[in-house]
Amino acid sequence: MKSQPIFDYPLFALGFRAFFALAGLAALVLIVFWNAIYSGTLTSEHYYPNNYWHAHEMLLGYAVAVIAGFLLTAVKNWTGKPTITGDQLASLCLLWLYGRILPFYAGALPDALIALVDFSFLPILAYQVSKPIIQAQQFKNLFFIGLLLLLALGNGLIHAEMLGLQDNSATAGIQLVVATIIILILIIAGRVFPFFTERGIPGTLIIRNPLLDSLSVASAVIVFALQLFDISGTLLALAAVIAIAVNIARLAGWYVRRIWYVPLLWVLYAGYGWIILGFILTALSAYSVVLPTLALHAFTLGGIGILTLGMMARVSLGHTGRALKASNAIAIAFVLINVAALFRVLLPIAMPTWYENLLYLSTLSWLAAFSLFIFVYAPILTSARVDGQEG
Repeated sequence: MKSQPIFDYPLFALGFRAFFALAGLAALVLIVFWNAIYSGTLTSEHYYPNNYWHAHEMLLGYAVAVIAGFLLTAVKNWTGKPTITGDQLASLCLLWLYGRILPFYAGALPDALIALVDFSFLPILAYQVSKPIIQAQQFKNLFFIGLLLLLALGNGLIHAEMLGLQDNSATAGIQLVVATIIILILIIAGRVFPFFTERGIPGTLIIRNPLLDSLSVASAVIVFALQLFDISGTLLALAAVIAIAVNIARLAGWYVRRIWYVPLLWVLYAGYGWIILGFILTALSAYSVVLPTLALHAFTLGGIGILTLGMMARVSLGHTGRALKASNAIAIAFVLINVAALFRVLLPIAMPTWYENLLYLSTLSWLAAFSLFIFVYAPILTSARVDGQEG
């Protein structure tokens, strides 16, 4: 006799629902905590040093939750095979949640246990994503498993330093995680940008360019590899310039002027633009013209933050049977998250003495954007599909 699932709710009907909800909440809670830690109003014994905690949680907490929700949903579509739902999905969500909470119990719990709980999420996610791919014999999609395992390797390097197993490995781990997420975004962009543009603007036909698709990813890999090996100067700048040129050409090939009338499209193009800006700032930082942290935040807050918000907004509508049209509130959220990136990345270059104020304004803009996302999408993610279908 088959037992009734405990978590038989719409929230656990498909991966995007639970993980997008967790990501939206994490985007708020983690930044509120970080602002309190940065300002000195919150101090506590913690598994991670402050800066490492911020980087780890925004990348391996927030961003990985979005990736988990996207892949568990997309793989079901690609393969026609089911991915985890119900109790199994809830268990995976709880594992992710424990990874966020347990570091605050450093001293009360063994560091090895804290590390194990957090580290285990990505390998388990990789296993769950790989099963339908292998069942459908879509072996070309197994490179997504490789990327998830690269994220796990980066996470392992961070934990290795926290546990005293390696010296100075956490920075390399964070660099590897950022690089892997950007590469993942560039790969997925090639799959979805042309399709989304054609669907969002009737009568549009986008000509795919496989060579540019390959070069955009390869050039980015070279830039990030040079950074991982701490190679800067002319070689890094040249690699970044190539990445800039290739990715501008790629994006221009997809561009249609009418995207600016469709918020669910322009937010994705804007996010890609921030990735290109990240390469521009990387080239400048190679000659110490700007700080490397500005390039880092162009990739993370700008590229990852904006694209993940845009993807969550679109995927959640499409997979709950709703019209692919952003509400006014979400269109405002898209503007606000771009403003947050502007305050964090570009304006400090022009107004360095205003840095602290600009950082505060960036924080407020980010929080406002994700507050709107939660307000609009919590009912969507927690209720059944409007068309009566499963998922």
